[in-house]
Amino acid sequence: MDVLSDVIAIMRTGRPRSVRVEWHAPWGQRFPSAPGSAGFQVVLQGSCWLLPPDEAPIALSVGDVLFFPHGHGYALADSPSTPVAEPQCDPLAEEGMFESASVGGPGAATVLLCGGYQLDPTRAHPALRELPEMIHLPAQLGLHSELRTAVDLLGGEIRQPRLGADTIVTSLLDMLLLYMLRAWYGADHGQCQLGGWALALSDRSVSAALNAMHRDPAHPWTVAELAGRAGLSRAAFARRFTTLVGQPPLAYLTWWRLATAARMLRESDASLGEISGRVGYGSEFAFANAFKREYKMAPGRYRRDGCPPLPARVAGGVVRGARG
Repeated sequence: MDVLSDVIAIMRTGRPRSVRVEWHAPWGQRFPSAPGSAGFQVVLQGSCWLLPPDEAPIALSVGDVLFFPHGHGYALADSPSTPVAEPQCDPLAEEGMFESASVGGPGAATVLLCGGYQLDPTRAHPALRELPEMIHLPAQLGLHSELRTAVDLLGGEIRQPRLGADTIVTSLLDMLLLYMLRAWYGADHGQCQLGGWALALSDRSVSAALNAMHRDPAHPWTVAELAGRAGLSRAAFARRFTTLVGQPPLAYLTWWRLATAARMLRESDASLGEISGRVGYGSEFAFANAFKREYKMAPGRYRRDGCPPLPARVAGGVVRGARG
């Protein structure tokens, strides 16, 4: 797998959720913060306004995509002057992904596709930690065509579920998340100061080394071998990698091996011996010691007890009593 795919696979937990909401003017809704999740909103029809805390309102139109990678709160309304309701957002308590609602007044309709992904904070990857609180991907002709196609397919499946829709919607939600991140990392952000990971993923030398580690974490990588993959001298590679990624190559490799092991402990029945071998440790003892240093508990206890449960709330949702 490539780095971005791995980042999502290692962090996401449970099933993504989504809902299609038809808002009728006048309407205003506050979406409270939802730690441990990432949420999105897509304008399928009509227009509305994003009302971020302490910032000027932002006009949204058909095709605009909002992504909240850290679950921060925000508000949406048909107009900046419309009063915003206090938090009434009900989590998508059901496991189904075909919820719909029609709420608001008698006026013009705005249709939004909203939803979210639960993320495991104990496996938070620095590439996601560096993302801004909110990402706005405006609809622009010729840009992000794959993202637009995924949105169209997802909206259609949720509006009219057919045979196989459960699997299709799950896959489309995963695709949507990756397309949103791909669009952000691939965009020209002008004078915006991007974090090191945005630069690392676009740097051919560093990304070549990262992909090598992600594709084969069990390999006994050395800085010299990774530098060869990067096409740089050992010293130049070590400096560039550390500057962009935030830690030396072998330190990142250790972190990635243990994050991969943590996922395997929670999601598979593989023995400790199997897991230690698959992430590059020569013995269960060495693996257990390294895991305990990183996660402050033994692998067996992590598998049994895990981290504290994540909140059920997702960053998108529906108004209480308005579920369709």
